[in-house]
Amino acid sequence: MNKYLLLSISLLLSLLTHAQQAKVARINIWYDTTAVAELYDRVPLGLELVYADSSSRQTTGLLRGNLRWNKIQVSSSNGSIQNGVLYFNRLQLVKDRYRITITVNREGNTPLSNTLTLPYLVGMRFNHYTDSIKRNIRYYMNVEGKFSSGRVLPLDTVQLRFRTSAGAVIGQDVLVEQNDTAKAVLMEAWYKPNPDLYIRSEVPIKIMPDPDLPPPAKQPGSRGRRQ
Repeated sequence: MNKYLLLSISLLLSLLTHAQQAKVARINIWYDTTAVAELYDRVPLGLELVYADSSSRQTTGLLRGNLRWNKIQVSSSNGSIQNGVLYFNRLQLVKDRYRITITVNREGNTPLSNTLTLPYLVGMRFNHYTDSIKRNIRYYMNVEGKFSSGRVLPLDTVQLRFRTSAGAVIGQDVLVEQNDTAKAVLMEAWYKPNPDLYIRSEVPIKIMPDPDLPPPAKQPGSRGRRQ
C-alpha cells in the first residue's frame, strides 16, 4: 500500500512541477460576432492562454473553458473588462482605428498582449419608404449602415445627426407643415463618431389639391358638325 501511495505522490509532484514550469507563451483573443458590436458599446470576449508546451486553457463564457475570469488579471486599452464582457468607448475606438489591445498581467513575468479589431462603419445610405413627403405627416428618415463585417444594419439618432432644408426635425422624423412652400426636402446625415461619414438625399413634397378651391369643371366633349 505504501509503495502505491509513494508512486501516486511522485506522479502528482511531477505533474505539479511540470505545471509550474510551463509558462504562458502567448494569448489569443476573440469577440462574440453575434453581439452586434457594430451598434452596441459592449461585447463578450473569449481568451485563450497558450503555454510553452503547446497546451492551452480557455476562459469561461464565450469559449466555454474552465479558466475563470476572476483568476486572471486582464486589462484593455479601451474601456474595461468585467466578467468577460468588454465595455468600450466608440469615440476612442475610431481614434484607435477600431483596434483594442487586451493585456494579461502576470506576477513576476512580462505582460502578454494581443489586439483585436472590432467591426466599423464603411458606408451609409438613405432607404426611403416612399418617394414623396406628405405635409402634416411625419416622414421617417431611414438610414442603413454598411459595416466592415459585411452586415447592413439600421442606424438611428444614437449614431446619427440629422439636418434638413425644410420642415422640422423631430427625432428621426421630418415634419413639413401645411403652409410650408418648399417643393422638396434635402436630408443630410452625419455619423457622430466619425463626421467624415456623411450622406444626403432630396425627397420631393407631395403636391396636394387646395381644399379651399372647387374641383376644376369638366370640359364638355366636342361634337361633330351636322351635315
